Amino acid sequence: MLRTIAAFDRIGEENAFAVLARATDLAAKGRDIINLGIGQPDFRTPDHIVEAAIKALRDGHHGYTPATGILPLREAVAADLGNRLKVEVSPSEVMIMPGGKPTMFMSILMFGEPGVDILYPDPGFPIYRSMIEFTGARPVPVPIREENGFAFSAEETLKLITPQTRLLIVNSPANPTGGVTPKSEVDKLVAGLARFPDVAVMSDEIYDHMVYDGEAHVCLLSYPEIRDRVILLNGWSKTYAMTGWRLGYAIWPGKLYDCARKLAVNLHSCVNAASQYAGIAALTGPQDDVDRMVAAFDARRKVVTEGLNKLPGVFCATPKGAFYAFPNISKTGWKAKALASALLEEAGVAVIGGPDFGVLGEGYIRLSYANSTENILKALDRMGEFLASRKAG
Repeated sequence: MLRTIAAFDRIGEENAFAVLARATDLAAKGRDIINLGIGQPDFRTPDHIVEAAIKALRDGHHGYTPATGILPLREAVAADLGNRLKVEVSPSEVMIMPGGKPTMFMSILMFGEPGVDILYPDPGFPIYRSMIEFTGARPVPVPIREENGFAFSAEETLKLITPQTRLLIVNSPANPTGGVTPKSEVDKLVAGLARFPDVAVMSDEIYDHMVYDGEAHVCLLSYPEIRDRVILLNGWSKTYAMTGWRLGYAIWPGKLYDCARKLAVNLHSCVNAASQYAGIAALTGPQDDVDRMVAAFDARRKVVTEGLNKLPGVFCATPKGAFYAFPNISKTGWKAKALASALLEEAGVAVIGGPDFGVLGEGYIRLSYANSTENILKALDRMGEFLASRKAG
C-alpha cells in the first residue's frame, strides 16, 4: 500500500470550496441555489485589464518570466503602495505570486517546524492553521472577539508570545469576520513587538481597498521599527475581481527575499506572463471600476446587516471591511455547521459554518455579500422563513 508522510495527515482544507461544489451540484440538478458562501466578487474583471492580457499574448508574451515576476509589474506594485498608502517599497522587495496562498505557504514553511509556535487569528482564514500544522509547528490561536468589533487585541496577542514564537499572522480587513483593527490597536501591537525582536509578522492585507465608514487602511509596512520582519500579502483577486487569474504579490524583508525566490523556483517557476501584464493594467489604469465595486459592496453590507438583524435569534455586528458578514446565530438553538448545511440543503442558501474558520467560530456563520442585492434579499427571506419554521435538529 502506498504511504504518505505523516504531515499530510495534519493538513486541512478550505471548506468554502466544498460548499461551492455542493451548491454547484444542487444547481446542476435543478435546485435554485443562492451562493453566499464563496468569497468571490460577482463582477467581471474590468475590460481594460482583460484587453491587456489579450494584447500581451498577441505580442508574444507567453513564455517563462523571472521567478520573482516581470520588472514592470514589480515597479507598478511599488508605485501603487507608495501612492495609495505612502509606503516606500523597492521593486527588489516585491515578488509576484500565483495568488495569495503561496505567500502563506512560504511564510509558514520558512518559520514552522516542531518545537516552534506560530500565532494566527481565530476565527481566521483556515489555511493559516492548516499550513502551521503541516509544518509540525504548534498553532496558537489569537482570539478575534465579537465584543471587540472583530479586531484583534494587541494586549491579548502580545501575551501569547513565548520564546518559542517565530511568526505572528495578522489579517485586517479580516476574513471571515469583516473586522478591521483600528490604528490605535496596531500601534500598541507594534510597540509591544519591540520586546520580541525575533518574531516575524505576516500581514494579510488582501482586502485593503475594502474599508468602510471613513476608516483608512493601516499597512504594517508603514512602521519602520518592524519593517525588517514584516511579510506583506496582497494581490488582485478581490480588488479587481480577478480570482481566477491567480495573481498576487508579497513584499519580503531583504533577508527572506532570496529564500522566497528559491521556493518559487522549486514550486511554480513563475507566474503566467499574460496575467502579469493584466496586473500592470489594473494598477496603472483607471480605478473607476474598483470604486464602483467597493461602493456596491458597501451598499450590500448595509442591506445584509440590517436583514440579518431582523432574523429570529440572529445578531450581526456591522462589518467594517472586506465583503463578509459574520452573524451570531447562537440564540437560534442551532450549531453553526448544522445550520449552514440545512440552509443549503433545505432553503437553497449557501453559507459557511463558523467552525470552519476556527474553534471560536462556533455560534457564527459567514455570509459573503459579494453577490447582487436582489440575491441577498432573496436569501435573507429564505433564511427567515427557514428559522421561523424549522427548529434546530
